[in-house]
Amino acid sequence: MKESVSYIISELQESYSEAEARELAYWIIEQQTGMTRTDVLMGKARQPLHDLSDILEQLKRHTPIQYIFGSTEWMGLQLQVNQHTLIPRPETAEMVDWIISTRDNNAPLRVLDIGTGSGCIAIAIKKHCPAWHVQGVDISAEALDVAKNNAIKNNVEITWQQLDILSQKPDCLSHIRSGNNLNDIIVSNPPYICHKEKATMESRVLDYEPHRALFVPDDDPLLFYRRIASMKSAKYLYFEINEAYGQEVCDMMQGFGYIDIQLKHDIYGKARMVFGRIEA
Repeated sequence: MKESVSYIISELQESYSEAEARELAYWIIEQQTGMTRTDVLMGKARQPLHDLSDILEQLKRHTPIQYIFGSTEWMGLQLQVNQHTLIPRPETAEMVDWIISTRDNNAPLRVLDIGTGSGCIAIAIKKHCPAWHVQGVDISAEALDVAKNNAIKNNVEITWQQLDILSQKPDCLSHIRSGNNLNDIIVSNPPYICHKEKATMESRVLDYEPHRALFVPDDDPLLFYRRIASMKSAKYLYFEINEAYGQEVCDMMQGFGYIDIQLKHDIYGKARMVFGRIEA
């Protein structure tokens, strides 16, 4: 099997760094045989590999391997992904960790995930905090189909709704106005990349991931943040953000009356998350 790793690396060396190609090789082997990296390095009994030509050709075109196999592992979850959903990122996992580490995991909190995509945030939150009542909403019916399947696969119960957050409110907010009737938590990883940033993006993101989930107009980068914050429908609001607009998001939230606003950096030192709360 070590020979297979070397073969895959040699096939991909013109398109990827050696480290990237090695990671892809182990991913392919695990997907096809169930053998882990440790199994391979220990020289355990070889399992048969299927024909790799199609997989390697797709990788040479920079198709994300998660889309090739239709799944990814994230925060200990097995998640289906496809061209209708973003691939869950490490910084999104950091935001989920931030939420569950700062709120009461055992209280029956009400959580709304806006722009749920694959459902990764909603499902991870529900998995770690089963007492919480979680709803996920998205504009894409295709993405919601993926989210529903992921919830079933990971054995969690979540309420889903299709809507356009820019023009509609989720059902769970339709009768919520103030005081103790506020939702407890709203979390969102909305579209936040400006079209002018396309020139700096990797082709595996730009060419394959859904643009509706990625991009906002160049002249209105806070479009989704402003809409969500203006609803003032949760005690606690968590955003994943474009690092270029961290202070602008904080200022916008302050303008809507949020307090205790925090701008948080990810493990790479980039400003990627914002928190604020509405004073009761």
